[in-house]
Amino acid sequence: MIRYAAIARILGLLVFIFGASMLPPLGVSLWYHDGEAPHFLASIAVILAVGLVLWLPTRNERHELRTKDGFIIVALFWVVLGVLGALPFIFGPHLSFVDSVFESVSGFTTTGATVIVGIDKLPPSILYHRQQIQLLGGMGVVVLAVAVLPMLGVGGMQLYRAETPGPMKDEKITPRITHTSRALWLIYFALTAACAFCYWAAGMTPFDAIGHSFSTLSTGGFSTHDASMGYFNSPTIELIADVFMLLGAMNFTVHFMVWRGRDPLHYFKDPEVRTFLTVVGVAIALITLGLALTSTYPGFLTSLRYAAFQVISVITSTGYTTAGFSAWPLSLPVLLILSSFIGGCAGSTAGGMKVIRVLLLGKQATREIMRLVHPNAVTLVKVGGRTVAERTVAAVWGFFSAYVAAFTVLMLAMITTGVDQVTAFSAVATCMNNLGPGLGRVAANFHDLNSAAKIISIIAMLLGRLEIFTILVLLSPAFWRR
Repeated sequence: MIRYAAIARILGLLVFIFGASMLPPLGVSLWYHDGEAPHFLASIAVILAVGLVLWLPTRNERHELRTKDGFIIVALFWVVLGVLGALPFIFGPHLSFVDSVFESVSGFTTTGATVIVGIDKLPPSILYHRQQIQLLGGMGVVVLAVAVLPMLGVGGMQLYRAETPGPMKDEKITPRITHTSRALWLIYFALTAACAFCYWAAGMTPFDAIGHSFSTLSTGGFSTHDASMGYFNSPTIELIADVFMLLGAMNFTVHFMVWRGRDPLHYFKDPEVRTFLTVVGVAIALITLGLALTSTYPGFLTSLRYAAFQVISVITSTGYTTAGFSAWPLSLPVLLILSSFIGGCAGSTAGGMKVIRVLLLGKQATREIMRLVHPNAVTLVKVGGRTVAERTVAAVWGFFSAYVAAFTVLMLAMITTGVDQVTAFSAVATCMNNLGPGLGRVAANFHDLNSAAKIISIIAMLLGRLEIFTILVLLSPAFWRR
């Protein structure tokens, strides 16, 4: 039986927490005197009112959450986040409702796609708000809440399972879920702070350094400039971004193991991280070779510089740009977009299908070939010397099937709105993979798409961020039966 009162109470508490996150942008507005303070105060008032409506009638509800409740809370909260996070864009730059929700959802899902033209002219507090929602979305606002809500009498394991990206959702790095989420956030903020310091030391202003650190570790890709990272035209800054984008796209469990054991070799002992770095290296080599052979840039090192940055940015689903890769020759733009389907590691802030799933799909395909050659042989799927349960392999195939089906339906729906095939394919790909930039009309931004196409993009972003099943399970009649 679904506990609707408990769901409403927890949603109300989560909305209150989100309301508190509006205070830093308000402080930025007051510091820079950019005139946005009344708009943020109005946003805070609306958010608190929504929180009260949800929490006040159900404040005495104390039932323990069930798995079904966790799925409903996560799905509803991300929708509520998208709408409430859009308020500063509605009150401030006066974007339309659809555009505002698109920008907000893109930030929270760390997609990084934008409908705004003239980012350099936005008030500092609005720029900060855009960057901050990517910081919050990077590890998941719900995971942050899991660290806080137990103190309010709310269990969190069900929320953690529904929110955490990747196929290994039951894996915890500490014995208690509260300690796990706190450990994840401590690592996340420590890496973000280190990234901000490095950006500042490399020549960014403190405002740009903080803002870009928020969207680098979260692999979000929002920038405070229309030209993205190309604005700085600095190989040093690009190298710093490369390193921290890769760190953001690695399993945070591995970061925890490195920190606890003081042993960086854990990165190379993990089979998923090794596969991820291998794929990145191969992609960089191919793109560099293509750029060098076509003389797109003067000299091999320049080709390597742009290839490395764009490959890392795309495969980690960050979406920063230093060059208009959509205009690159041969099949290089399509190769980059296809690499985003792989994405980063499970348990990271990156999007895509995740490296571990692609690795398991490849091993399963190899096993099927071996069975054709040796029908009576007993072959097991192993990763890192450990046998993978058949249930996990089946779940990965199920995810892949659902992913392909959802992608196909959304792409056909996008084409139905009047968008050309190239734009439709890349728009759905970049949104489901939480990447950002695409090809065709969405190479720079999504501003020119009609409202229907933007709504489809919003759905794709949510499906990608919540990894398909968290949303699809709510559409199953069996889910709602007692």
